[in-house]
Amino acid sequence: MEASYTIVIVEDHILLSQAIASLVNSFKDFNVLYTCKNGKELLTKLKTPKNIPDIILMDVNMPILNGIEATEIVKKEYPTIKVIALSVEENDITIIKMLKAGAKGYLLKDVEKDVLELALIETIKNGYYHTKDVSNILINSLNSDNTDEIQLKAREIEFIKHTCSEMTYRQIAEKMFLSPKTIDGYRDNLFQKLHVKNRIGLVLYAIKNGIYKI
Repeated sequence: MEASYTIVIVEDHILLSQAIASLVNSFKDFNVLYTCKNGKELLTKLKTPKNIPDIILMDVNMPILNGIEATEIVKKEYPTIKVIALSVEENDITIIKMLKAGAKGYLLKDVEKDVLELALIETIKNGYYHTKDVSNILINSLNSDNTDEIQLKAREIEFIKHTCSEMTYRQIAEKMFLSPKTIDGYRDNLFQKLHVKNRIGLVLYAIKNGIYKI
């Protein structure tokens, strides 16, 4: 019996790609349609209708066309495909870039087998899956009952927009002609006001509420 959902793996390390494929093929209701070494190879494959998967497991750092660039194109040209980042990178900036590009999930490559399977199931069922802090931030953001009641000042909105960029907090301070200490104050106050724990939470809030459009 053929599996219900198809997965494509985009990973430039062949042995790792094969290992992930073997793992996914062991899951009930999931099978790997094919694997690609980079984003360019993926986009070439996707031009053929039979090669359109339900989910793409996307590495971030790849030659020729990286995961962030490829995810942006997939989101625009193939909106039915859900992308889950599978990366060794766990810094805020990389996660933010992938979320902004349109990724529906972000997992580390050393993820437990059961968590990977759950991520695939939840992404099919709910449209997204994030683990650890990202999961908690997203759930809090989506379930906040008082979001519409929160009043943000113009400078706070400006600050939030800047957090969606690659700038450091110190660079944001320079951009806004404020001291780093004042920017730290903006950050901490917004963490408390918006009920988020870190910069990723600010970005998710900005995306959800139209402050930043992906």
